[in-house]
Amino acid sequence: MTIPLPPLPPAPEEGYRPGGRSVAEIVEYEHRQLLELVGRLTGPGPAADEQLAVLTAALSRHLSAEEQYLLPAVRSALPAAAGRVDRILDADAVLLSALRALAGDGLGEVADRVRRHVEEVGALVTELRGVATEEELIRLGNRLEIAEEAAPTRPHPDTPATPPWNRVVEPALGVVDKVRDAVSGRPTYLADLPEQPRG
Repeated sequence: MTIPLPPLPPAPEEGYRPGGRSVAEIVEYEHRQLLELVGRLTGPGPAADEQLAVLTAALSRHLSAEEQYLLPAVRSALPAAAGRVDRILDADAVLLSALRALAGDGLGEVADRVRRHVEEVGALVTELRGVATEEELIRLGNRLEIAEEAAPTRPHPDTPATPPWNRVVEPALGVVDKVRDAVSGRPTYLADLPEQPRG
């Protein structure tokens, strides 16, 4: 195996394929959603508070899960990409800080940073697909989805960004954030927003 993941029990038969989506499919889908959100927010008309809340929550979850599982897997499987991973971690911290202070006039900067993130992480995922097995990509995707469900929904740029500490701290922050979201009725998923009118 090229990616350090907990061992699986022996496969029951030849050609065993674990259930779930590959990390590449998940990341690509989420990147499309993030680009759609920043497109809505930077389009004509004022940005709605609900859209800002969903962008903040979606990005916070996405970056947390990538930092817990995807980026460490890339660092392990593609040692030559370690410098790029470090630059992405630094850029993610700046993006979370910008997100925490987000107001209408800062949307352009956040949108640009999201677009750069999508481009840079997308390139790493393409390279990871070249060295990892389909089973590893699916198992990594499963871990990414589990991490996202437990992740914070608000930016916490000063928390640890690398394992093992982010895997301990971020789920605890996620519980606090989810309680705050429930109490305030804050939307946190794209599906929580009204449908965009078709142009």
